[in-house]
Formats: sequence, C-alpha cells, structure tokens
Amino acid sequence: MFIKTFPVGAFQCNCSILADEKTGDAIVVDPGDEAARILTELKTQGFIVRYLVHTHAHIDHIAATRAVHEAAGGEVCLNKGDQMLYDNIAMQGDFLGLAVDPVVTPVTRYIEHQDVIEASGLKLNVLHTPGHTPGSVCFYCETLATNGESLKFMFSGDTLFSGSIGRTDLWGGDYGQIIASLKERVIKVPLETEVIPGHGPTTTIARELKSNPFLI
Repeated sequence: MFIKTFPVGAFQCNCSILADEKTGDAIVVDPGDEAARILTELKTQGFIVRYLVHTHAHIDHIAATRAVHEAAGGEVCLNKGDQMLYDNIAMQGDFLGLAVDPVVTPVTRYIEHQDVIEASGLKLNVLHTPGHTPGSVCFYCETLATNGESLKFMFSGDTLFSGSIGRTDLWGGDYGQIIASLKERVIKVPLETEVIPGHGPTTTIARELKSNPFLI
C-alpha cells in the first residue's frame, strides 16, 4: 500500500493519497486545494483515482475536488449532512474573503456510518462523527504491511487533532455532538491507531487519551 499525506492551500489542509501499488487504484482524501499538485502526484505514481472522499465540506477540504475530478475522475463521496456546505462553497469563500468558483462537482456517493469504501485491497471504514459539521466523518483503515505487521490508521478530518479538537462555532457546529462523537466512536478504535488529522501533525489514539484535554 502507498500512502502519502501533504498539506495544501492557505489553511494547510492535510490531503492524503492512498493506493494499491499492484493495481494502481487510488483514493484521495480531502482534496482541499492545489489541484495541480495533487494531480502531479497521481500522474507521477501512475495511479487511477477511484474515489475522492471528504471528511467534511468546509472549503479548505473541498476546493480542489472539481478540478481533480475533471482531470482524474473518481466517485465523489460525502456525508449528506454536509450537502448544504458543499453546495455553498462560494458563501464559505465570501465569509473568508476568498474568491471561489461557485460550481461544484455533484456528489456521486453519499456515505453513512459503517459504510465501507473499497478500492482493490484498500478499505476505508466510515465513522459518522458530527460536531465540527453535521456531516463530519472519520475514515478508519486496517491493513497489513509488507512485513506482515498490522497497520491501523484513521483520517480524522477536523474532528480530532493532536492535542485538540475541531472548532464548533461555524455552520452546523455542535460542541456536545463532537464530544459524543469522540467518546462514542473515535476513541473506540485500537489504541495504537495512527491518527492523520485534517491539519497539523499525526498522533495516536493512545497519546490523545493521555494528553488531549478534551478527552481526559
């Protein structure tokens, strides 16, 4: 399995590319900006995009979706709770003082809690984790490394950060919901799970349970 995470755009959203190296099938997580950079990485590796998946629909996580989709294809996946945010990308841009193309690529697959997104040997398990936004989700993946070791990782979007959690004062945010999502779903995955958040450095569930003030 190939996995690469890199920050994109003014808000440094962590965009990730996962791929089955045997087939070249790829999943792009949160194509938030810098479409040319994402497409260059895909082309350099010779990957075929099967899915463009989103942890939520804030502008910094969806701004490159249309361009990447038009150039590389792939099903566009989002939880329906964030459809309003997705459709109103221009409104989000206005709020932040950014000029944004108001046209978005239609969502082709609505993802719900416990859905599985699969491309060749890759499987992302969907956890619906509302709070940061109504449609926020996390993606949990468990696979085997070439040495046979079990790898566990989660794309937590803006639900869980290293040492913090996502803000809840924007459209549809709810502090009680995000705390419930964290306690009832996010921290239920194995403690050794590596967490790749929507912004900032990676962490683990075990580390956050020991030091994150919102989880202690």
